[in-house]
Amino acid sequence: MTDNITITGLVATNPRNIVTSEGLSISSFRLASAQRRFDRNAERWIDVDTNWYTITAFRQLGDNCSGSIEKGDRVLVTGRLRIREWENGERTGTTIDIEADAIGHDLSWGTSRFSRTISTARVNPVSQALTGDGAAATESWSTTTSIGDGADGSEALAGSEMLADSEETETASVPF
Repeated sequence: MTDNITITGLVATNPRNIVTSEGLSISSFRLASAQRRFDRNAERWIDVDTNWYTITAFRQLGDNCSGSIEKGDRVLVTGRLRIREWENGERTGTTIDIEADAIGHDLSWGTSRFSRTISTARVNPVSQALTGDGAAATESWSTTTSIGDGADGSEALAGSEMLADSEETETASVPF
């Protein structure tokens, strides 16, 4: 039986990335997930208990993790829970591992920028169908971010209006 879990926490160690002799990329780091409660007497939030996890990410997720996550970051992790008992001479203990399916920054604590990773080993099937010869055709799409939501009495600008009226507009082109 596989137990899936989603947790939030603080990255306690910088991710360690290794590549096996077979070419498998593996990244791992320790995560501290603290339970919090509001102390009415002190009128503040306090940490009660901290659970410690070893997070392991494989392949592209492992590569992206080691390039994106640092010690001290607040993250969300979704994956498969594995609890192992261990024994080392006179010492025994329990290790809680999570094999990650997804890892991301916890945006409750700050902002993050996303940069899409394109694998050079794969050919886009749409591009292949368009060229007919298996050569990769270059396709891209672009999107713009609207500024303002109208909540302050101003209207949100969209599309070409925003491009013409604002210097703060970002345009992202993402190849398929």
